[in-house]
Amino acid sequence: MSANGGVNSMLPISASDLERYTYCPMSWHLSREGVGAQGEAVAEGVRRHAEIHSSMEDAMAGKQAYRRSATIWSWWFTVVLVFTLESFIVYRLLNSDADPVQMARFLSSLALSALLAGGLLILLPWREPLNWSIPDPRSEFEASGVMPIFNPPDFIGGWFQGGRLEASFLLASIVFGLHAMALGTFLDAGNAAFVLVVSAFLWTGLASWRLQVLLLAHQKSEVARVKAGLDTKTEVLYSDDDQGTGLLTDPNTGLRGRPDQIVIVDGDFIPVEQKTGKIPATPHDSHRMQLLAYLHLVECETGRASPYGVIRYGQEHVFQILWDDLSRSDLNEVVTEIQRLMVEGGATRNHKRVGKCRNCSRRHACPERLDASA
Repeated sequence: MSANGGVNSMLPISASDLERYTYCPMSWHLSREGVGAQGEAVAEGVRRHAEIHSSMEDAMAGKQAYRRSATIWSWWFTVVLVFTLESFIVYRLLNSDADPVQMARFLSSLALSALLAGGLLILLPWREPLNWSIPDPRSEFEASGVMPIFNPPDFIGGWFQGGRLEASFLLASIVFGLHAMALGTFLDAGNAAFVLVVSAFLWTGLASWRLQVLLLAHQKSEVARVKAGLDTKTEVLYSDDDQGTGLLTDPNTGLRGRPDQIVIVDGDFIPVEQKTGKIPATPHDSHRMQLLAYLHLVECETGRASPYGVIRYGQEHVFQILWDDLSRSDLNEVVTEIQRLMVEGGATRNHKRVGKCRNCSRRHACPERLDASA
């Protein structure tokens, strides 16, 4: 039945089922009967896929480490700028006609106000009545590489639970209070400015160390990216580890599967299928059909159609498979036929090529193999 509905539309079909069926319906049937794949090529394929996944994981971890280092370095450099600006402001202020004691009292009142405001915000659950939106910490982690200390997952605020806004008020209270103390203590402009300048130099040294960490993280990230075969515009969103990665499903067609990777290119989600072994001049039909299933699943999961998918044979041979009306029609036709065979049976070999049978990983159990000596 078609993906639009019918008796068989809910029968589960994996993307690997589509690949096996397109290669040879008998191979697909033997797989459903529990006949496992055998041969050195199978073991080599498993090993190579593990290596590819490891390189992708290294690339993802390297990029995350680089983002984390960049975020932390920006914090340290900001402190340097603040100390430098502070030294200038304090020196100008204490050499003007302004009364430092009056300024200290004013800043003390601001510190107390910020402290009271922060305390009330922590005590009262004010976000829900005001429909105050809370940023998604996972998105912030992906962007900065640092998991937010405030506004953690499942954060709602109130009842002695503070978030980023409350922390900002408390931090403002501390800053105002320290400035009030400084104005009351360092009445000599030269001493005050000297302390701030020395602090700025110390933080500059620490920021330089963080900059070195940032540059090393960037170098490691670039090495991992090149090893994984990714260009600078490609970001890995997902890499299949055959264990913990979520399964993509479409209940309307019964399709399910996990592409080797999903990458982001120019804002589009692009499924990637890695293939090992002999490199063909053009993608095999079976590999194309498997990728079409992933394109369909990505569209179902994201609500956005990908313009194409990618089949990679090694590092250098990359093929783009368009996701258009013809591809959708081809996919629907094969899904319909597989679901029919799942109900009615009758799968048979679809070719007369001895070499294809010889290279089949299930030839040892195939009753229709052409290479009888296999």
